[in-house]
Formats: sequence, C-alpha cells, structure tokens
Amino acid sequence: MQLPTLLWLCCYLFVVVGLSAFGLHRWFLVGLFWKNYRNPPQPLGRFAELPLITVQLPIFNEQLVVSRLVKAVAALDYPKELLQIQILDDSTDETQQICEAEAAALRARGFDVLLLHRVDRTGFKAGALEHGMAQAKGDFIFILDADFVPAPGVLHEMVHYFTDEKIGMIQTRWGHINRDYSVLTKAQALFLDGHLVVEQVARSRSGRFFNFNGTAGMWRKQTIIDAGGWQHDTLTEDLDLSYRAQMKGWKFIFLKDVISPAELPVDISGFKSQQFRWTKGSIQTCRKILGPVWRSDIPLILKIEATVHLGANYAYLLLLLMLFLVFPGAGADFKMGGYRGLLLDLPVFLLTTASVGAFYLSSQIAAYPKTGWKNIIYLPVLLALGTGMSISNGKAVIEAMLGKESAFIRTPKYGIEKKGQAWKRPAGRPAKKGLLGLEFLLAIYFTGVVIFGILNKHWFSLPFLLMFMSGFWYVAAGSLAQALRNRPSNEPGNPVVA
Repeated sequence: MQLPTLLWLCCYLFVVVGLSAFGLHRWFLVGLFWKNYRNPPQPLGRFAELPLITVQLPIFNEQLVVSRLVKAVAALDYPKELLQIQILDDSTDETQQICEAEAAALRARGFDVLLLHRVDRTGFKAGALEHGMAQAKGDFIFILDADFVPAPGVLHEMVHYFTDEKIGMIQTRWGHINRDYSVLTKAQALFLDGHLVVEQVARSRSGRFFNFNGTAGMWRKQTIIDAGGWQHDTLTEDLDLSYRAQMKGWKFIFLKDVISPAELPVDISGFKSQQFRWTKGSIQTCRKILGPVWRSDIPLILKIEATVHLGANYAYLLLLLMLFLVFPGAGADFKMGGYRGLLLDLPVFLLTTASVGAFYLSSQIAAYPKTGWKNIIYLPVLLALGTGMSISNGKAVIEAMLGKESAFIRTPKYGIEKKGQAWKRPAGRPAKKGLLGLEFLLAIYFTGVVIFGILNKHWFSLPFLLMFMSGFWYVAAGSLAQALRNRPSNEPGNPVVA
C-alpha cells in the first residue's frame, strides 16, 4: 500500500470512527426517547394560591416584532395582580420608542410593567436578564425572546410543577409560526423538532441533564441565584446556567405538549448567524463546564452523557475533514473487495445516515401523529443545509477552541407568519466575505467532484456528493443575495416578498 493511500486511509478511518460514535449516540437517544415517550411528567400538586410571576422580555432592536410579543404577554390568562412584566430593552433604534409606548399602554390597563433600558450591552442578553432579575418581584421568572407568541394558558400549564421544591426550571417546546413559509423554514422546523422532541424528552425523562433553550421556559428565581446567576463568558448563557444549576441538584422538566410558538429565520444569513452563535457558545460552555462536571459527584452515566451533549458540535470538524476525503478514487488503492462494503461502508451508513433518518422521523411522528411523517421529505434539504453551513459552524468551533471572543449577534426577526407575506427588512449584517468566497469555492469544487463521479461511475458516492454540492450552492447563493440586499445603498425597511 502506497504512503498517500495509507495516509488517506488513516484520516478516513479517524473521521468515520468519530462520526459513527456520534451516530451511535443518536441511535441511543432515539431508543431512550421511545422508551420514555409515554411517561410524561406530572406535577406533584397544585398551588392553593397562585404565586407571583415575573415575565422577562429581553429586547434588542426588534422593531418589527416587539409589539406582537407584548400584546401576547398582555393576553396571558393569569391574574393581572400576580404578574410583573419586565421589558429589558437594550435597543439603539426605534424599538426604544415602541417599547415605551407599549409599556405605557399596559400600565394604562393596570399591568405592573417595568421598562429597563440600558445604555450599553454589557453581558448582552445574559447581562439584561441579570439586570432585570435584581428587580424581579416574582419567585418564578418566565423568559420570552422577541419572536415568541405565547399561548394564553402557558403559565398555568407550567407553574404547578414548582409545587415540587426540587424543580428549578420548566421548558416548553417551541412551535413554528411560519413553518410553511419556505423550504428553508420547513427544514429548520425539522431540525429544531429533532432537538426539542427527541433529545429533550429522552434526556429529561430519563433523569439526564438537559438545557434551558434560552426562551419559553420558567425558572425558580432561587435556582438562578443558587447556581451563580447569569454569566456572560459564553454565547450560550442558557446552556451554561442549565448545567451549573443541575450540578447543584436542581431538577428540570421538559413539557413536550406545551407549545410556545415562535418565528423561524426566513433568510439564510439569519439562520447562519443563529447557528454560529449556538455552535460557538456550546463549545465555549463545554470548555468551561466539562471539567467541573467530571470533578463533581454526579453519577458516571450523567458525566458521559454531558460529555457527548456538550461536545456534539465538535462533529463539524470531522465533517470538514470528510469533505476532502470523499473525492471518488482518493483511496482507490485501498482494496477490500466485497468486504469493504460489509465491514466498513454498511456499518458507517447505519450509524450515521440511517440514525439521522430515525432521529428526525421519530420527532415528526411524535410531534405530529397524523401528518408528521410527510415532513421527512425535507430531510435531504436539512442535510444539504448542514453541509453548506459546515464552514461557518466549523469556524465557530475553532474560534471557541482558541478562546476568541465575539459579540452576541441576535437572530433577525421580521414578523413573518404565513407564506407569501410581504415583510420589511431592517438593515442587517453583511455576509463575511472570506467565508462567502470559500463557500463558493467549495460549491464549484463539489460540482467538479460530482461530474468526476458520474464519468467514473462512482454511483455509491454520488448521492452524498450531490448533497454536498447542493448544500454549498444553496448557502453561498443565499448568503450572496442577502449581502447584496443589505448594501448600504439600500434604505432599511423596504418591503420584500420572498
């Protein structure tokens, strides 16, 4: 065996083993999910007298959705005298005036409203939540991001679980207001359902650690204090606080059937920005928390699961390596005859691709029993999208590993609720030219690889190569289109129909 082939084989096996390990864990989660699916949590009792709840609304330049959010909070079916509403506004644009008007309108209706506007964004969202908590009247704090539209009865659905004094946080499942807006939003909904249905149910109902999703959840205020409060040394303050609280012995509950509707990003740049923040923040949290997890006295099974959970996004580095190892014929001298398919290719397929299919199919069947199976047709789009964003997300992992800090970039929200709706686009951040250029180079590269594969009849590799090619073209073209729309010459707020 020649040296280049041996090097290719070693790299290939390293990537395959790594991705297969993550795939095996995904199969484990699917099994754990179905084992516990029919065992929903139940409150120990009900409060004889309802407690005071503080609703925190962290806001930053959300002029297109903040009114919708405030009106939904005002419609909550909970005694007005037991509700404190905090509008935590860090905005630098016209959102300030909208928040002031909405707060005044609520006060006129008899609501207890506190509008806190900070002149700086120290700590970003975590800093705003910490600032508000110092003036929170309630023993329980319900947090809602600007793109959420809570159902009127959501507080009643959650609060009684806190009759168990060990419960520190209740998380509801996100719904998708604009799921049917485009292929992009349908793929995102499938992606989020996998996490919010399969992962959260599997972990929460089996006693493993799981995380607050940053919004649409309610905390016991004492839990936040006991865990050390909101900290802003990572971009995922929710994941960080979740682990610190659970290591203190607090229990969390995930309510699969209590849904809090939210708006999905309708443009690829917004989705990339969101995923970059989540990916980088999770690795930052992994570096911060994993040591204390292993030094703690929690059971070994929890330590192992926490390691996989916190380190899951390292898989993007393996995916980046795989992109350059799949060239048909790169390991052509590696001959195993029919044994290669039996001993290598088939197990890898079952542990990776098949596990992804089972994971997302399970989420759709459980979340939408009558029609969910139809949504699985968007799985190829989701896989292609994930591949196309591997450069951006891989960069996020590397930056976190190197300790490079970055600002908390909010996900743009446009008030989109239905297909074909016209929307106003505020000024956004332009796409990073370096990443955009690399994404186009990879799109062109994989187009050539696909052609090579067809000419040389590498039919087994072709579906994966087509997925890589389409993913990079979709992400690169979408990012370029968004960058052109966000040029300074454009006036913010122009109506757009997509």
